[in-house]
Amino acid sequence: MIQQRANFDWMLKDLADGVPGIQQIVVLSADGLRIARYGGDPDAADRVAAACAGLQSLAGAVASEIPGSDGRMKMVIIEINGGYFYLMAAGANAYLAVLSDVVAEPGLMSNRMRDLVVRIGAHLTSPPRRNGQTV
Repeated sequence: MIQQRANFDWMLKDLADGVPGIQQIVVLSADGLRIARYGGDPDAADRVAAACAGLQSLAGAVASEIPGSDGRMKMVIIEINGGYFYLMAAGANAYLAVLSDVVAEPGLMSNRMRDLVVRIGAHLTSPPRRNGQTV
């Protein structure tokens, strides 16, 4: 895990405060390492980040099969019994993941996530790593 960036706390809290039902927010690198989180357990955030790495790779592979697509994943929404999972591209090699209960309205959630990414996307980038070190 890379060290959490404390200056993201208020930005992630703003998203959580703006959409009822958010349980946990995780910012992660493309290789599944947690960059920051809001809400929930830190170990759970690490597991979510790791799972998201596989999901964004799968979504990218499927996207590349769509004619006219550039093959990049923009957003994935999964409806689960009891809630929703959202994963959005959030900058170079970075993603924003949100877990919510059923109270969260998917349209509002995706709009607020997009707004957050637009506002702070440049700060959500994760530099590439080689052999565990930033390149």
